[in-house]
Amino acid sequence: MLFLEAVLYDNTILRWLIASSIALVVLAALQIAKRAVFRRAANLVQRNHASVEDFIAGLFATNLTLFNLLVSVYIASLALNLPPDVREFMNRALIIGFIAQGAVWGNRLISAWVNRYRRDRLETDATGATTINAIGLLARLTLWTIILLFALANLGVNITALVAGLGVSSVAVALALQNILGDLFASLSIALDKPFVIGDFINLDGGYMGSVEHIGLKTTRVRSLSGEQIIISNNDLLKSRIRNYKRLQERRVVISISVVYQTPHEKLVAIPEMVKEIVTAQENVRFERAHFKEISGYALNFEAVYQVLTPDYNIYMDCQQAINLALHQRFQQQGIDFAYPTQMMYVTDARV
Repeated sequence: MLFLEAVLYDNTILRWLIASSIALVVLAALQIAKRAVFRRAANLVQRNHASVEDFIAGLFATNLTLFNLLVSVYIASLALNLPPDVREFMNRALIIGFIAQGAVWGNRLISAWVNRYRRDRLETDATGATTINAIGLLARLTLWTIILLFALANLGVNITALVAGLGVSSVAVALALQNILGDLFASLSIALDKPFVIGDFINLDGGYMGSVEHIGLKTTRVRSLSGEQIIISNNDLLKSRIRNYKRLQERRVVISISVVYQTPHEKLVAIPEMVKEIVTAQENVRFERAHFKEISGYALNFEAVYQVLTPDYNIYMDCQQAINLALHQRFQQQGIDFAYPTQMMYVTDARV
């Protein structure tokens, strides 16, 4: 047939039809393969809840149509006689297509890792689950920077000068954004070192205290005892001294007892044993010591030390109250008077 033998752009009509058929067949095959892999992986996920199959299903759930079309056109172009510059263009287009698809899959891999980490660690490691977003952001930024450099190098751009320029620009940007970057790296330090997590009750320099509600990329939010929310930059937070009461295991309590000078000697001797008996009778308490500590200017001072075996503040206050009430009752029964600052004035008659 003369029509099929006609030449169009150095190729016969027949060759163009063959190339078009090859492109359609390859595109259909790639689309069918994509759907088959996706369905297979999705079925395995539904049956076994496997994370690897879940990731594969996620990869093939992304839109591959443009990539498959590019591959189909390239394979079909092999059946045609093309000029060298067009052939070079097709080769570069295919390489850039693979690079772009690799970037999409790399981004998907990072997202899957971040989501899985956050899902698995949210209850046990709230800080890491929150701040892992910062690591994911840095990983995506690094990935797309590398992909962009690869793509430019494939297009014939001299990336050596570009990389040098980016280095200088990066220094300038880092100096301009040093406060923000400081907070970002402080957030990563909190995630890795874990001085506190969400839900911990902390006390900071300056008298700020409260429960940690949120740890972000730049700031941490603390709910104070009086109800207001305190927002502190992560960099300032790590520069301050932090007391983490959530990790308190036992509370060491020191009590001072002052009695008057007129207290008889035998009752002074009995007071340490009396305090030991009262403290030991309490639950969740371990007695350590009780001593006649000193003779001060207006009182005889005793000191007792005990440990409350739970970090719960209400239990600590209940024990403290019970001990104080029992001491007050026992001193009343024994006729021992608590001391308080007093002055006695002796007046004498100078004429005597």
